[in-house]
Amino acid sequence: MYRLRNPPHLSCSQVLVFFWLGFLEANCPPGCLCPSDIVECGSLGMDRFPPVLPPTTSILDLSHNRLTWLAAGSFHGLSRLSFLRMSHNQISLLSPAAFHNASNLRHVDLSSNRLQVVARHHFQDLPGLEELLLYNNRITRVESNALMGLNNLRKVYLSLNQITDFPFFSIRKHSHPKLETLDLSSNRMSRLPLDDVVLLPVALQRGLFIHNNSLVCDCSTYRMFWHWDKEGYKAIRDFKDDYTCRMYGEPLTAIRFLRSPRFFDNCTIEKMISLISPKADMMVHEGEQVRLDCTGTLSSVVLSYSWVIPHQENLTLLIQNGSLRLNQDGSLEIIAVQSGDSGIYQCVAVDTVRMINESREVNLTVVSQRITDEPFSTGYTTLLGCAITLVVILMYLYLTPCRCGCCKPPPPSPTISGHGDDRCTLASIFGAPPSEELRLKGKSNSERHVVFLEPLMQDKNGHLTSAITPGQPTLLWDSPQMSRIKGCDEIM
Repeated sequence: MYRLRNPPHLSCSQVLVFFWLGFLEANCPPGCLCPSDIVECGSLGMDRFPPVLPPTTSILDLSHNRLTWLAAGSFHGLSRLSFLRMSHNQISLLSPAAFHNASNLRHVDLSSNRLQVVARHHFQDLPGLEELLLYNNRITRVESNALMGLNNLRKVYLSLNQITDFPFFSIRKHSHPKLETLDLSSNRMSRLPLDDVVLLPVALQRGLFIHNNSLVCDCSTYRMFWHWDKEGYKAIRDFKDDYTCRMYGEPLTAIRFLRSPRFFDNCTIEKMISLISPKADMMVHEGEQVRLDCTGTLSSVVLSYSWVIPHQENLTLLIQNGSLRLNQDGSLEIIAVQSGDSGIYQCVAVDTVRMINESREVNLTVVSQRITDEPFSTGYTTLLGCAITLVVILMYLYLTPCRCGCCKPPPPSPTISGHGDDRCTLASIFGAPPSEELRLKGKSNSERHVVFLEPLMQDKNGHLTSAITPGQPTLLWDSPQMSRIKGCDEIM
């Protein structure tokens, strides 16, 4: 045997890479192909789920085998798994925690199996699920909360089953904002809950496939399909000939809804178009009670009302705890509106006899009290301050004590010239001490307008000086009434 004298030297990183590749190869199930992050185990006749899979698996194909059930924790350690194909098996049972360790799954294909019920616990651990394929099973019932919490869901395929009733009421715009395809074709539904169907988001109505069911011929269903056809919805456009109904009689006759208009001559087609009222804008203050009306042109006594609120809370729960109130006339009352209640509220009134529906939208804006009341509070405070100041001024002018007995002629003073005849001096009027001296220079008697007398300040030599800066007198109010002080001669 030929032997290398100097075998190649491998670094630690290269050794780790070879070890990891060997580990992944060892985890690849027998007979499967494991290129990169894909595990391909289709058509191998497997009757058990592989016990060990590479942890890097993102795409797992187990289709066309003989698997019968999924046990709890089947996907343990597969945190990167995003695409699962398990079609064409014999799966009839899904354990409640079957997908517990596969929260990143976005695509699940369980078509062509033997499932009978779609329950809540089946897919509750898959919040990122976008596509769910359950067609060609034996499903007879879909629980009302089966799709709850799947906010990223875009497409659901439930055709070729035995479903007689579907919970349309559980699908709304706020709970499934991305849902655009719901395939319920080729099932056993005889009647549709039209009140719930017309409330589905318009994007979902365009992709709602209900053809090849055992529907009973009636005007209400015909009007709805006629309206969808007029609007060019994809569900009608692509399968127009497959929307049929059964007219009971001898023999049982199948009628194509949109190809046999003569059978529906008595149906008032033109009234099926939804009447949409213009949006109403409403602005209220935080904490007020608000009433949102659902009035329109419909006047029938057989009307059913429903509201779609902008936030995520359950409407029924809010009504039960007293936050909202739904009246008999369809109006919705918010007991104490909060800033988070702002948004567009949509009301739909449905005439269940003539199948006429009318919608109304109200754009509610809640204004915070702090923002609204600040200008008013500031203005009110300023006005109150001015009023108090005016009252104090008037009290100071008219209620100053001055009696004739105190207004005796002062002794001649050499510092004040030309005012010896005044019976009541300025100092006596404003209560200044007789010994204080007041100098008013540069102003004639006719130019004196006085409200406040500035306090006199004593300089360092003991002489009194005015606090008013010479040449800049403070004139705050023109008060001719000063000349009519009781018991005093005019000073102006």
